[in-house]
Amino acid sequence: MRVLIAPDCFTGTLTATQAAEAMAEGWLSSAPHDDLTVLPLSDGGPGFLDVLERSLAAEAVAVTVSDPLGREVPAALLVTDRGGVRTAYLETAQAAGLHLLGADERNPALTSTWGVGQLLDAAMAEGADRIVVGLGGSGTNDGGAGMLAALGAGPADVLARGGLGLGELSEEDLLGLPDVRARFAGVDIVVATDVDNPLLGLDGASAVYAPQKGASPELAQALEGALGRFAEVAGRLLPGGTDLFTGVARRLDRHPGAGAAGGLGFGLLLLGGHRVSGVEEVLRAVGFADRLGATDLVVTGEGSLDWQSLHGKAVTGVAAAALERAVPAIVVAGQVFLGRRETMSLGLSGCYAVAETPEQVDAAMADPVGTLTERVARVARTWSPRR
Repeated sequence: MRVLIAPDCFTGTLTATQAAEAMAEGWLSSAPHDDLTVLPLSDGGPGFLDVLERSLAAEAVAVTVSDPLGREVPAALLVTDRGGVRTAYLETAQAAGLHLLGADERNPALTSTWGVGQLLDAAMAEGADRIVVGLGGSGTNDGGAGMLAALGAGPADVLARGGLGLGELSEEDLLGLPDVRARFAGVDIVVATDVDNPLLGLDGASAVYAPQKGASPELAQALEGALGRFAEVAGRLLPGGTDLFTGVARRLDRHPGAGAAGGLGFGLLLLGGHRVSGVEEVLRAVGFADRLGATDLVVTGEGSLDWQSLHGKAVTGVAAAALERAVPAIVVAGQVFLGRRETMSLGLSGCYAVAETPEQVDAAMADPVGTLTERVARVARTWSPRR
């Protein structure tokens, strides 16, 4: 049987490459006769560039940027030339990632996306006609204000001091925004997000994701107000235009993906970017659809299969692509919080958890490779025909 091993990262424990290798080892231990293809994936979050570099004939450009607290960290761009278009791929988690912060440093009131602006500057310096920005895994909640400050939209002491300070924003603090937008007018900015949430509201960046980054309920509410003020001021300086069908003014803060990476999606939309599914962008880049033609079964995975998986995560994209080609797909996740009806609606033919009890969760965290390998070995005995 021909098996395609195509997981995302298991956040906090395994990169996509590590997860794919562990899954392949487990599968072959039970089904050594099967023909395996290993293809790590990403939905735009951490590991976005590593996954793409395996498949793209791209030049890696090393840069140094600021992390969410202003410390220098190494980062990179991938640059390709195809059909006369120079494309730069960048991963915002390299500059604004939650993994760059210690547990006691996680405070979305103070963390900034300044380093993402430095990545965009580096892409422009490389002469990019198209910039594909992978979003996900951020430790910030500033709506992209820090990024805009790094590009010259306004003073750093206002825009780059974290999301909470945006509650006191004035138009004077964003006067450079139209000029920054004009600088990127000739560049196709592709905003590859791992979620489709808007900027504000019950499904917005602050309400849903700020608590994961260290915010208390009270801080999350304050951040919601601050981002609301930021969106209001930015909207006055860069009106979104009018919908041709309804005649209603368009609001970028309501666009799907505006709330991605703590509202960084919104900041990139202000630059003229357009949102795509991060996993779909990756699947196109690695030629996933073509690989399905030589596949009998797809095995994907991620750390936690939950309601967020339904909103643009890698597992959802893999399942949809496999279903379109009538190839069965199964998922092996660290934990599973979705029911059978929900997983079947995604097109998944099977769903398996590494850990189901508190004791198993502790064991999986202590030995993520070993527990994932062993679980996949048992799954292979179910799915692979015995000889």
